[in-house]
Amino acid sequence: MDKYIGRLLDNRYEILEVIGTGGMAVVYKARCHRLNRLVAIKILKDDFLEDEDFRRRFHAESQAVAQLSHPNIVSVYDVSTSISLEADYIVMELIDGITLKQYLEKKGVLNWKETLHFAIQIAKALEHAHSRGIVHRDIKPHNVMVLKNGSVKVADFGIARMMSQGNTLTKEALGSVHYISPEQAKGGRLDNRSDIYSLGVVMYEMMSGRPPYDGESPVAVAIAHINGGAVMPSLLNPNIPGGLEQIIMKAMAHNIEDRYTTATKMLADMDEFRKDPAILFDYNTPPLDIVTQLQKPPVEQPRVVEEPRPRPVPVRRTTAVKQQQRASGQRRDRRAADSRNRVATIAIIVCSLVAILAILVGLVVGFGGGCSSGNLIKVPYLVGEKFDEVQEQPGFNVKKDEVYDDKNEAGIIIGQRPKGGDQVVSGSDLVLIVSLGPSPKAVTMPNLVQEVQDKAIGVLKGLDMNLTYRFKQEYSETIPMGCVTRTEPAEGVELATGQEITLWISMGKEEKTSAMPNVIEADETLAKAVLENLQLKLDIKIERINDGVIGAGLVIRTDPEKGAELTEGQQVTLYISKGPETQKMPNVVGMSVDKASNLITGCGFKTPTIEFVESDAEKDTVVSQSHEKNVEIPLTSEIILEVSKGKSTQTVTKDVEIDLQGETTNHACHIKIEKNGEKVFDGEVPQGQATVTLKNQTGSGEQIYTIYVGGESWVQKVDFSANG
Repeated sequence: MDKYIGRLLDNRYEILEVIGTGGMAVVYKARCHRLNRLVAIKILKDDFLEDEDFRRRFHAESQAVAQLSHPNIVSVYDVSTSISLEADYIVMELIDGITLKQYLEKKGVLNWKETLHFAIQIAKALEHAHSRGIVHRDIKPHNVMVLKNGSVKVADFGIARMMSQGNTLTKEALGSVHYISPEQAKGGRLDNRSDIYSLGVVMYEMMSGRPPYDGESPVAVAIAHINGGAVMPSLLNPNIPGGLEQIIMKAMAHNIEDRYTTATKMLADMDEFRKDPAILFDYNTPPLDIVTQLQKPPVEQPRVVEEPRPRPVPVRRTTAVKQQQRASGQRRDRRAADSRNRVATIAIIVCSLVAILAILVGLVVGFGGGCSSGNLIKVPYLVGEKFDEVQEQPGFNVKKDEVYDDKNEAGIIIGQRPKGGDQVVSGSDLVLIVSLGPSPKAVTMPNLVQEVQDKAIGVLKGLDMNLTYRFKQEYSETIPMGCVTRTEPAEGVELATGQEITLWISMGKEEKTSAMPNVIEADETLAKAVLENLQLKLDIKIERINDGVIGAGLVIRTDPEKGAELTEGQQVTLYISKGPETQKMPNVVGMSVDKASNLITGCGFKTPTIEFVESDAEKDTVVSQSHEKNVEIPLTSEIILEVSKGKSTQTVTKDVEIDLQGETTNHACHIKIEKNGEKVFDGEVPQGQATVTLKNQTGSGEQIYTIYVGGESWVQKVDFSANG
């Protein structure tokens, strides 16, 4: 098991699983316990930990890249060293997606719209990095992540600078060497235009289904980049628009001076093409020495052949370009001649090296032959033969080296050491490289979201990878109970035999509960706000009823009562007071006290209070009432009736002054006054007048005057006795 799985880096990052391996580091999925988020962590391989200079550059480069912030660049969160685990690592954004290389393997050739869509985003990432002085040095589909929403993010900025310090043409570099610029292949100085060249190669592969150069070894591919002469992509895919082909070939120009000088300028042309796919650009010089025929497979022995190069396939051009063709013809011829001279020079150098090597081998063999009893024998040509049929070779110690090969079936010899035709000492080793057939396709995590648990398990068992399972539960607002909400690893991640899979199973929507709050005597608005703040999406109903105790607009009671458990969506009823019930006051003046009392209680009022007064009215007759007739008053109001206890024996006439009790202090009022139920005054009294004088009032004993102002009334007793 990997030594880092399950360990904690810096007491913060828990390593969960391996998600990728590169030439210099292993990438793990991890959880940051401080921020509770998943991240990707790239840990340096042990081979590099002993190189202090490399580790120093690793931290310096990573810190610089951490300053980049762009939607098309994988974010770097942290760069650190774990003392306890002796690990140098980078913490990066965890991308839920696949590499552009994996995407191309699935889809093959892309259409021009998708190619442009991806290329624009990569160019924007380069534009941002270049503006901050950072050159990527390793732009290739393997370092471009494709997200589920179709956007892309470029990874591993600055890492290639460190890798370039070693031998870049090793087996580990085979994936990168298809995309390196000529100056990079020659070990020259790199700048922004080297990244632009690599982007052009990536676009070439997206449109044609293959890189522009290939070979049997990284060295062969690098030499092809140095020599130039790529096939026009339109020969491999006739559907590529002319303008897009021009952009690709200008980016891939063999001469660095003929390329786009900045990613910004390349983006400008891509934007022009996007607006008008029929456009053709007016480039003054051809962007690349173009070969119009497919590359032939390399021969075993290098030869210098001076042959005229095929003429370029005509590219559709604007009228302005046609006018410049004649003027630029001589420049093209000079460049073609220079290119042929370069090819010839390189070929001569290669041949010279091979000759020197052959002389050295001959000397070694010659001296060795003088000291050895063995004889020189010729190595047979066995490439392309079936191993089982030729594995017995007299005079040789045959050894078998098996590798996966997508071009040859299992058992076919695809290489040998030493090569056919060489002279070697009898009894020497003959290593035959035998095909295992196409490499097995990687099995990736399927999409199991929303699948029921049993079906998800069935799908995983169908992968036949002896997987183990762990289940966890969580609430989900959208996924039904018993179905998968998410998986670890996520969809698209490559699976290993025997790997543990975590399936998160939905428990349905989380049922939220809360206790019913006390909102009695709160006003309606406040009560509703308190209930809505529980965030239970309650169904609030309002019922309005009369209440003689709690004021209008306030909550009288609730259903359910306070303290009861509430669940999401439950109905809650608020009973709101309309105030006390009212009734019109009947006119009982002049009635007998018994009849008046029965009438008042029959209307719903309380039993009236009786006060006996001397009056000229007949005994036990109501002479006044405390509330004006026909006025709406609460049923709980106290009603006072003055009842005559009979006439006095002496009648007196005098002026009576009625006290208005301050009713006219602020405004004029309409005043009505009754004496024993008979109206004696009805009129307006001006503001500020405190009393009303009633002239020549006649009576005996104590007389009752009832004063009415608006809906209010009161009584004033006046003594009409002889000395009153």
